Amino acid sequence: MNSLYETDYHQWLTNQVALLRNHDFDQLDLENLLEDLELGIKQDLRELESFLVNLILHLLKMDYQTTVLRDSVATERVIKGWAESVFNARYGVNKIIEKNHSLAPRIEDVLKDSYYEAKKKAIEAMNFYVNANQRLNESSFPDTCPWSYEQMMTDDWYPLNGVDLFHS
Repeated sequence: MNSLYETDYHQWLTNQVALLRNHDFDQLDLENLLEDLELGIKQDLRELESFLVNLILHLLKMDYQTTVLRDSVATERVIKGWAESVFNARYGVNKIIEKNHSLAPRIEDVLKDSYYEAKKKAIEAMNFYVNANQRLNESSFPDTCPWSYEQMMTDDWYPLNGVDLFHS
């Protein structure tokens, strides 16, 4: 027979909370409770990584657009959209860190994994915009993140390389 954990998670969780409140520790579903707590920790890290990937992805695309492609029509059109994604990713990272201060010391490790994934996504995404002779590959971006965490999280910083889109 399936346990309540498998058939009605919300009810199972409600029961576990009630057991904890009543100090009925011997009745707790410890195996599933521990698994659930571990999954919650991993979920917070995955969420942080997801926001960092999105942040780095759009910063890489902005940087490439303004240093290599330099097509002014495309630059103005696409970078403003990417800037919104950068803003949303920064906001998401800040909210996670505010709610989970213990994740702050892990940012550098998460950042390394996030950069690798963002770089792959940036190459794939930018190849939709470029001509065949401009196709990007692994060497199109640095092996490690070119920006510090602090720089990437600065509200008004974007790698625009002299292109002034936001103040004109």
